[in-house]
Amino acid sequence: MSARASFNIPPSLRKVWMEEDRKMASADKITSRAIVCHDKLQNGGWKMDTVTLREPHDDELVIEMVASGICHTDALVGSIDPSPISFYPRILGHEGSGYVRAIGSKVTVASPGDPVLLSFTCCSSCSSCVAKHSSVCYSFNDINFGRNNVFSLASDSDPKYDIGGKFFGQSSFANFTIVDQKSVVNAKRLVRNDDELKLFAPLGCGIQTGSGTVINVAKAGEDDAVAVLGMGGVGLSAIMAAKIRGCRMIIGIDRVSQRLELAKELGATHVVDSSKLPEGKTLVDVVREIADGVGPTVTVDTTGVPALIQMGIEFTRYSGKAIQVGTAPADANLTIPIFPFMVAGKTYTGAVQGDSTPSEYVPQMVEWYRKRMFPIDRLIKLMPADEYERALHEMHSGETVKPVIVW
Repeated sequence: MSARASFNIPPSLRKVWMEEDRKMASADKITSRAIVCHDKLQNGGWKMDTVTLREPHDDELVIEMVASGICHTDALVGSIDPSPISFYPRILGHEGSGYVRAIGSKVTVASPGDPVLLSFTCCSSCSSCVAKHSSVCYSFNDINFGRNNVFSLASDSDPKYDIGGKFFGQSSFANFTIVDQKSVVNAKRLVRNDDELKLFAPLGCGIQTGSGTVINVAKAGEDDAVAVLGMGGVGLSAIMAAKIRGCRMIIGIDRVSQRLELAKELGATHVVDSSKLPEGKTLVDVVREIADGVGPTVTVDTTGVPALIQMGIEFTRYSGKAIQVGTAPADANLTIPIFPFMVAGKTYTGAVQGDSTPSEYVPQMVEWYRKRMFPIDRLIKLMPADEYERALHEMHSGETVKPVIVW
């Protein structure tokens, strides 16, 4: 059986397998259902609408989405006032999987009919990208957050209502979308069926970020004691990665008891409920006591909560690494006593996307999953795309670790 035949490809896509139909597919006017952010989430500004796609450029693909992971970054960017990274109307979503429907003339990463997994994009030419640190691309914000009118509201009215797209190169909150080819990981040799394509949809951001931070940024190993603040999808992925690396101590910190229990099942050697600390003890005291009395060698914050970040830096042991992954409020600041910080020899560093190269790291995560080392299925809950509001609610309440909407 061929790789393509092993997939349950929708009939609407079968025509694009044929070379003679590719031009026709590219020229078709495509309409799509999409979650459009007309205004901030808290103002009720997110609506499921019907939109029309513009023509793809030479380096772009038209993707029929199968599944889209929902990340806290989507909710954050879609909940703030207009800023350099936020504007309305737009379509968010940056964890996705689907099938290629059409490609531009310069696309080489995939062909029509191929299953794909999506991640962030980059410029490919700055010194960071050349050095394979594309997550700190010098143009990262402009390329991944910038305005790019990919969609318009499907209407007979004139003029049409332009809608921003290509969020992280993809805008996966649509059942058809236009994607930058640098955001695409060809999955025809990675996935075996549609169910796996749905399961792997969130690999390109949250799961990559948490696990990559431990492996690529911290380079944690058997001698390390790792503490992770926040047991959401990013934090639990960091826990699993620390177990893969054989870290001798893995501490999960959260205030939701179900997530702490899951952390223990996924590899945490210790958990701390930050809402139920012993009388007279601070979080700094408790974590230091667990970690040899001096604190963890690696601390990963996934919460973005300034008070927790401050405590994480404080309880990190001398010569340790405190790594910032969670997105803090735009106006948040830290106070670091310079002399004590200097003599402690600690480092505090930011990390984006786990400093990963998706074309290499996504297949690595799939391999770990196949070897039963990386049980991402324990994190994921599939929901119909029309229930995106419930998915957002369950993500924020802690009921669901990683909601994935299915188109």
